[in-house]
Amino acid sequence: MKQSLQMQLRQQLAITPQLQQAIQLLLLPTHELLAEIQQQLDSNTMLEMTEASDDTDVTPAWQESLLYKTRTTTHSQRDDNDDFSEIKDTEDTSLRSHLMWQMEMTPFSELERAIAIAIIDSLDENGYLCATFSEIKVSLAHEGVEPLDSDIEQVLLEVQQFDPVGVASRNLQEYLLLQLSRMAHETPGLSAAKNIITHHIDELAKHDYQQIRREDHISKEVLIAALNLIKSLNPRPNYEYSNKSLDALIPDLVVRKQRGVWVVELTSDLGSRIRINQEYARMIQRSDSSQDNQFLKNQLQEARWFLKSLQNRNETLLKVATCIMETQMNFLEHGALGLKPLILSTIAESTELHESTISRVTTNKYIQTPRGVFELKYFFSSQLSTDSGDSVSSTALKAGIKALISNEPEEKPLSDQKIAELMESQGIHVARRTVAKYREALQIPPSNERKRIKELV
Repeated sequence: MKQSLQMQLRQQLAITPQLQQAIQLLLLPTHELLAEIQQQLDSNTMLEMTEASDDTDVTPAWQESLLYKTRTTTHSQRDDNDDFSEIKDTEDTSLRSHLMWQMEMTPFSELERAIAIAIIDSLDENGYLCATFSEIKVSLAHEGVEPLDSDIEQVLLEVQQFDPVGVASRNLQEYLLLQLSRMAHETPGLSAAKNIITHHIDELAKHDYQQIRREDHISKEVLIAALNLIKSLNPRPNYEYSNKSLDALIPDLVVRKQRGVWVVELTSDLGSRIRINQEYARMIQRSDSSQDNQFLKNQLQEARWFLKSLQNRNETLLKVATCIMETQMNFLEHGALGLKPLILSTIAESTELHESTISRVTTNKYIQTPRGVFELKYFFSSQLSTDSGDSVSSTALKAGIKALISNEPEEKPLSDQKIAELMESQGIHVARRTVAKYREALQIPPSNERKRIKELV
């Protein structure tokens, strides 16, 4: 990723149209990206599609430092004998599931975790917090948890920094201010925008801009900059998730072994075939200020921004996926039992990207592996401390429990204690109560009920 974009993502600089486009492309899975590319080709005369090329791009320096060779490929270039038969079902892409995943990746205490779940469960359909602190305390009291208001306030502040930023706001005013708080101080109109949201929300709703100018003593130019900034904000926390479509699952990446080396590839090289139409670009006259010439100049600038954003999107996706696969190589070799504990900050540090960027890149992005198709988020899981002091991925532990139960003797289902003993024989030291906890999370009944069910069948 280029340094300028990296700095923008890390420091949350001004949300310019270019940055908005770059972030939007990061969010898009392949099938939506292809539609966006087509829309750009249809609307911008400066962009054109070239024929497929066999040229190989120069490998960026960050790829050379990792274990994997990384390149792009089309579907037709894949080996027909690759074993990609097992397909993982598409997981829930709701706002709640996205927040719960981030909550699991946050180092909360047991108390903070209970509060965070209660907050997430108290969001309305727009992503706003619709419960008071008193109501949250009542719901937690049924679970034997008695937090202070200050405890809830602290966890709420943490949740509000999740992606999308401002989720769990208590009203529109708080939500807009939280979005503005993530912008750089030098953003044009930022101070005025914060003041308008804080003190003139009613006048803003009535479009009484003259009253705002009179009370705040600001110029027309500052007011316009502030209003444009406010208009760029999301209207509600659940905005990106309210109209999710469950289109056919198209993997964004594929990982396979070539000559003994695991290779991470993009599943489409369509982006590399888009270029500036040089014939149209030569029509621009630098000294010509006519309307037609200015239109061509604007089209050329927008085309360059789009190509830059597309390149950054692909490089970032490859960079993050490569780092994840490098960490989870045991999964590729041995399946879910080989998964290691992994959190966002680990990949963020390795790739020198912000955690919010990792969250965007891994959401709704899928990778095809010899073990099936998985969302990149699947490879993240919290660390479970075992009796021996070792650590194991909670996802790997669930997979191990599920595998043992699926192969248990019908006449004698495995007890939780027996499962713990079998896991220990595989080098995973875990208590019986922990097995019971994760078995229940998998919605698998205890051994006595499983036996009774099998007898009835």
